[in-house]
Amino acid sequence: MALWNHPGNDVSGMLARMERVAGTMEQLMGGDEVYHYHSKLMMKDAYTGGRHVWHQDYGYWYNNGCLYPEMASVFLPVDDCDRGNSCLQVIHGSHRLGRVDHYRAGDQMRADDERVQEALKILPHLYVEMKAGDALFFHCNLLHTSDPNTSSRRRWVFIVAFNKRSNDPYKDHHHPRYTPLVKVPDSALMACNVNETLEGKWFMQIGEDKSVMDKAKTH
Repeated sequence: MALWNHPGNDVSGMLARMERVAGTMEQLMGGDEVYHYHSKLMMKDAYTGGRHVWHQDYGYWYNNGCLYPEMASVFLPVDDCDRGNSCLQVIHGSHRLGRVDHYRAGDQMRADDERVQEALKILPHLYVEMKAGDALFFHCNLLHTSDPNTSSRRRWVFIVAFNKRSNDPYKDHHHPRYTPLVKVPDSALMACNVNETLEGKWFMQIGEDKSVMDKAKTH
């Protein structure tokens, strides 16, 4: 996984800032101003890539000082994703459950198993099969997971997380506080001639995830 906190001006930055992504996110979040919380590239190559346990993104972000679950992500497959190569799995409607308690599981945060199992009894467990270039917008309280990629096909996904300006974290952590997001028209993506630059992106290094590290200190 590669994770960075500011979108930048390269192709990945244009994708995160374009109206079709950032503008749609603002509409889905009630029309309030949003900012770029972080972007990440999830890389599960053939026969590699570990399992992501059941969790809510807010199970991490709550510990970062974000008081409200006014956050969401857009999931953008770089490769086709299906059950064979570890597509995303979600518990449909689980964002209405509120924040579930989370516990550290290795370098991940795991949603309370009892709550997850009870949710699976009453809510649909969906395998979100997608084509490269599709987009899935989902709330930070949606319970989701993915299995290891045991197939012969790569499964890479680009994910952009957004937070509301009004939900600015009350403490500094490894993701940014409110930083104005300069949206661009959709045409900026194809017009961008900067394929890759590290300038201004603020990459998170391994071991800097304070939402997991701080939780470990309390258990």
